Amino acid sequence: MLFIGGLIFALLCVFGSFVASGGALAPLIMSMPFELLTILGAAIGIFVMSNSKDVLKEFPHYLRRTIKGPRYNKAAYTELLVTLFRFMRLAQAKGNMALEEHIENPNDSSIFALSPNVRDDVATRSLICDYLRLVSLNMDDAYQLDEVMGRELKKNLSEELHTAESLQSIADALPALGIVAAVLGVIKTMASISKPPVILGEMIAGALVGTFLGVLLSYGVVAPLSSRMRDVVMQDARYQDLIRTVFVAHLQGNPPQICAEIGRKDIPHAFMPTFAELDSALSEASNPGAAAAA
Repeated sequence: MLFIGGLIFALLCVFGSFVASGGALAPLIMSMPFELLTILGAAIGIFVMSNSKDVLKEFPHYLRRTIKGPRYNKAAYTELLVTLFRFMRLAQAKGNMALEEHIENPNDSSIFALSPNVRDDVATRSLICDYLRLVSLNMDDAYQLDEVMGRELKKNLSEELHTAESLQSIADALPALGIVAAVLGVIKTMASISKPPVILGEMIAGALVGTFLGVLLSYGVVAPLSSRMRDVVMQDARYQDLIRTVFVAHLQGNPPQICAEIGRKDIPHAFMPTFAELDSALSEASNPGAAAAA
């Protein structure tokens, strides 16, 4: 919602200052539909040409994420840490083979049942199960696990950032598309050079609207949208990267509570629970009966 608020404020400042300084909106309003058709039509066509069908289908999803902000908050990070803590505690108490029943049928897992948000996040649940499966198959090299998970997470992030990067390419192209629209307006004006100066002045003003809109849409709308989308995607990627941090700490021989604390330190500051908050959540996970009685 901050993006929409900032956009409205920016547009009010741009057009408000123009009107306050004595500018006339009539030439803008008259020319804007045709200039927007030229500029936005070309931009949409370029976006369609340069992306696959899957990217185009996912674009509304990324747009909604950008407007709503990061998917994961402090409660989501805490829930994930508690879930990983339960798995690490089970592996420590009963061995890695005890993980098998939970990773082969996650929908029936008693551990995932205690964290429904993690269970219902298919990508996160799959990542946990895939690498717990490797751990249960005696992958005990922390550095190897770190490298393998790091490569997968880097690949996933690169794919997630594709839409934002495509939007940035459109933002870079919009000023040039504005010039295209302006040149078309100039051609139209030159074809009517015999008309009175008043009419020619309006036609030239209309042509310049194309350049104005191209620059405004690029630096005032699409580039900020691309930047915000990139920030949201990268913040959300930290959620799954937390799994790698905890699993590596586990394979390095740390106790479950230490693994969770190491993971807590890897959470973005805005969403990081305090030591006391995490300790309380882990204590409740360790002694659910005592917590319920309290």
